[in-house]
Amino acid sequence: MDLGIRGKQAIVCAASKGLGRACAESLAREGCDLTLIARTLEPLEQAAAELRAQHGVRVTIVAGDVNTAAGRDALLAACPAADILVTSPGTRQVPGDFRTWEEAEWRRWWDEHFYSAIDLIRRTAPGMCDRKFGRIANISVSFIKFPQVGFAHSHSARAGLAAAIASIGRELIGHNVTINSVCPGLFDTDALRTNLHGHAKRGGVTYEAIVEDRLKGCPAGRFADPIECGDLVAYLCSAQAGFMTSQNIVNDGGVYQGLF
Repeated sequence: MDLGIRGKQAIVCAASKGLGRACAESLAREGCDLTLIARTLEPLEQAAAELRAQHGVRVTIVAGDVNTAAGRDALLAACPAADILVTSPGTRQVPGDFRTWEEAEWRRWWDEHFYSAIDLIRRTAPGMCDRKFGRIANISVSFIKFPQVGFAHSHSARAGLAAAIASIGRELIGHNVTINSVCPGLFDTDALRTNLHGHAKRGGVTYEAIVEDRLKGCPAGRFADPIECGDLVAYLCSAQAGFMTSQNIVNDGGVYQGLF
């Protein structure tokens, strides 16, 4: 199916690898020109070169941290008229004890997992409304549906973002601008492997034992390929998805057992 977004200008955050890289791949395959941001230049340059070679699209890169004002300024200077925005704060998930977190710690997590996305939405949505086309997709986590012990800082910030876009999305859809969140579960990325190694070390068990334990709770019985997230995001950014907004779409192989 032609998604109707060939030639659109797409910003993709955290795009050098993992889920961000997969989103960039899926959008490039549909003919979108890309502006990519990630912290580290070398893998970002490699991703851009591969996308140009494989799909013949224009790819602009910005080496910076989207969770900082300077990073967002540089990103929007590189792509001042985005039609598509894919936000992602990254997938840093470090458990801890809420009793030890003081104000600065809470604010840091909210800056990374809430405000960075809201600021990009705030600054790109008006132009999208003027042009009568815009698609915004946020990469979240499935745990916003069932927050886990030890992650109150990140899960509360992501849930706050979900609440904010529920309101904002209903404001914008009359201009053919939509906002949705994809809430992935266990995707086979460097970030997942790093997290699982950390869990194994803290628990005094092997990495293989942690993997086995995680897969026991996943009806699909496997970790997902990142492109399965990228393709879902590409559809949410399509012309055909113009009637869907303010949704949090869980993509986790059946782990979440709730109806809503």
